Amino acid sequence: MPKALSIVAKSGTGKTTLLEKLIPALKRRGRRVAVIKHDAHRFDIDHPGKDTHRLYQAGADAVLISSAEKLALIRRCEHATPIEQLIETYFPDMELVLTEGYKHGPLPKLEVHRKERSTELLCRGQNRDETLVAVASDEQLALDVPVLELEDIEAIADFVEEWIAR
Repeated sequence: MPKALSIVAKSGTGKTTLLEKLIPALKRRGRRVAVIKHDAHRFDIDHPGKDTHRLYQAGADAVLISSAEKLALIRRCEHATPIEQLIETYFPDMELVLTEGYKHGPLPKLEVHRKERSTELLCRGQNRDETLVAVASDEQLALDVPVLELEDIEAIADFVEEWIAR
């Protein structure tokens, strides 16, 4: 099983921006990286008029589209699939799975913090989340976990590399 780390923050803090920078840094180091994006809302990756959309709308329980360079699976679900099951099913060949979101999930977490966005951390505010392993912040914080400079992507990648090795 790959290691898995959730990147968490309040909405609008910059989780996706951090991941956009962190993924290439980890890839340059030779890591096989997957990402799972959590969406608390209903989402649709398919588009009306496309064959996959038409087949799904016709009632198919699952539609998979595949080419030489990528594949996508659209599958009906009765409930949210546990994150551990998603990782085990879809990413056993990866070294690292980064999740965006899952702020209440069971995985170890790296929290993104921006002082203009919030004065309180998700994982060290009113609720103490014992799965927090580090914080990437644009301000100095006194915490019981490492605080990484938010704009220093190489330092964050170093931390992730060390964390994978544990």
